[in-house]
Amino acid sequence: MKLYKYFLIAIAVIAIDQTSKLLVHQYMYIHEEVNVIGEWFNLHYLLNPGMAFGIRWENEFGKLALTIFRIGAMVGIAFYLVRSARKNSHPGFLICLSLILGGAIGNVIDSTFYGVFLNNAPMESPTKWFHGQVIDMLYFPLFGFQVPEWVPFRGGTYFSFFDPVFNIADSSIFIGVASILIFQKKFFPHLEEEQDQQENELPVNHLTQENTSTIIVTEVTETKNESESNG
Repeated sequence: MKLYKYFLIAIAVIAIDQTSKLLVHQYMYIHEEVNVIGEWFNLHYLLNPGMAFGIRWENEFGKLALTIFRIGAMVGIAFYLVRSARKNSHPGFLICLSLILGGAIGNVIDSTFYGVFLNNAPMESPTKWFHGQVIDMLYFPLFGFQVPEWVPFRGGTYFSFFDPVFNIADSSIFIGVASILIFQKKFFPHLEEEQDQQENELPVNHLTQENTSTIIVTEVTETKNESESNG
């Protein structure tokens, strides 16, 4: 695949992500929940001022720092994608980078502009720019149960999996990162070859050292024997 095709994948992720967020903003109200498939797939409209999967950074300048970090990460990923493509990296790895890039840009758009254009910045924000809240809506409470009273710390509470609410951008980033971890041997075969080569060289070096030591000991013994004979 040519380089521009990987950026098209990122653009497709951005388009799907932003479309889903704007539709939820337009047709749902905060905390509204709509059942999509049974009880295990719902749309739940949440505003997330923090990181992915509803994680928050409780600090006066935390949101600004997080947005700046996201922008820096976005630029770094884009640069790395171009560099990896020019090095003819595995197409699967480049697709994963495209998914991560698209997801990163999707959330950067929320953080940078939604505070202004959707007016969803927290009340305490010093400025609406770079303080927009990310729109989350995907909710998969696959199963849940009441924790027995005798269980330490969690006894008597209700446990639900999977509780975090997230969006398409989060999903894209997660799929990209998880795929790289799962298929790293396929994406980076040269690393495994180098490791095998190093493992194969170790016994050779060990034997060479042993042979050298044996030769030295033999030579010293012969020299000592010759000296005793001459004496």
